[in-house]
Amino acid sequence: MGKTYEELMAELSPERRKRVEARAAKLIAEEKSLRDLRQARHLTQQRMAKRLGVKQHSISRLEQRSDMLLSTLRDYIGKMGGELELTARFPDREPVRIKGFADIAGKAQTRRAPARPRAAAERPRRRTA
Repeated sequence: MGKTYEELMAELSPERRKRVEARAAKLIAEEKSLRDLRQARHLTQQRMAKRLGVKQHSISRLEQRSDMLLSTLRDYIGKMGGELELTARFPDREPVRIKGFADIAGKAQTRRAPARPRAAAERPRRRTA
């Protein structure tokens, strides 16, 4: 039968135990949800909603999503005062920070397509007396 975590830790020297606990704390600190980040910045969902110009329930839904546009995530992090960095990790080399991500995302926002006129079926009908 295998050993429990407590049994394994008890077998380590005090110095080694400290290093393991410090590394575990670092790994746990690296894994944060958007909700955790927002709360660490002492922001409520309502304050984030106001900053992003959306309703509070939109923030709740956003924080529960596992898939979203990078521009949405960048805006969310930006409104908390942070900056989103995109890093690629490969087994045979050091991590690579992908450059130009912010520039590309910023250009995409400024190049929005002009609003198209509504089709006849979408237009409200005029009432005649």
